[in-house]
Amino acid sequence: MSRSKEFAALVPDGLKTGGDPVFAEPWQAEAFAMTVTLHQAGCFTWSEWAETLGAEIKHAGADDAGGARYYAFWLAALEKLVTAKGLASRGDIDDMAAAWRDAYLHTPHGKPVELPAA
Repeated sequence: MSRSKEFAALVPDGLKTGGDPVFAEPWQAEAFAMTVTLHQAGCFTWSEWAETLGAEIKHAGADDAGGARYYAFWLAALEKLVTAKGLASRGDIDDMAAAWRDAYLHTPHGKPVELPAA
């Protein structure tokens, strides 16, 4: 099964159109998939996830609760849970984000972004 079909199988029907997942940006799909995978691996309960995401949205206020910023809240909640559970440090997350940013900025248009080997 291809990676996209594996991912599509994880996406609830409410997030699909014509059988395909709907996300505005690829990073949103990746954040969603990481969250589902970490939950399925037992890293956190779905209740913990919902509480953490809800707190992120509540902190932003009702005006920013949805739309374009929803997955920014999703990612912030995921980062909080990952650090709270000791899966990665804040520094690890920041280092990885910087490595991706650098790789993205130095990748020619149309080419896949790849991180250098560790």
